[in-house]
Amino acid sequence: MQIYFVRHGKTEWNLEGRFQGGHGDSPLLEQSLTDIKKLGQHLRGVKFAGVYSSPLKRAIDTANGITISAGIDLPVTIDERLREFDLGQMEGLNFAQAKQRFPKQVDDLWNHPECYDGKAIDGEDYPEVINRGKSFAHDVAQKFPTATDKVLAISHGAALSGMMGGLLGFSLKNVRQNGSLSNTSLTILETKDQGKNFQTIVWNETDFLERKLAETDSL
Repeated sequence: MQIYFVRHGKTEWNLEGRFQGGHGDSPLLEQSLTDIKKLGQHLRGVKFAGVYSSPLKRAIDTANGITISAGIDLPVTIDERLREFDLGQMEGLNFAQAKQRFPKQVDDLWNHPECYDGKAIDGEDYPEVINRGKSFAHDVAQKFPTATDKVLAISHGAALSGMMGGLLGFSLKNVRQNGSLSNTSLTILETKDQGKNFQTIVWNETDFLERKLAETDSL
């Protein structure tokens, strides 16, 4: 089976370079509505067995937009395990503010996952995020076990980088080795053993957006 992982559309806080995390949220940009529609059109004809979303509004709005554009006649199931990385006291801060107040956490978050101490700022650590991603993927792989089953899952940039790195068997130190994910990007992982192991089919695909990406599309 395959899981089609999508990072939500770009938001106002993404554009501002601001940490949203697992509790902060901001509206999707007007451009994102167009991007989401294009992704949905790209997925037309794919027969999904299930659609799942993070409980955060930016992800739910992305999921609903995709299902409408793609003609997917399935309800969007909210799954808490797809929530964004809880970044504690960094949530709501722009990157410059966060680097000033929490320089080690910001550096470790992006560059040294094995050293990141989210508990020190009232947030999550990487292993917690990775484990909930593995729990989600294992459960849907058990629920939809046939080779042709496909599931759509809408989540978030920081969480997905950790979750999918964990699913691919990367070490904690190298869990982000495939790089950041762009807003409204598509990544497809496949398992042939009901969720024990995953392989990459597509990583961070954005060609369907038919536009040049800005630096803030990957923040």
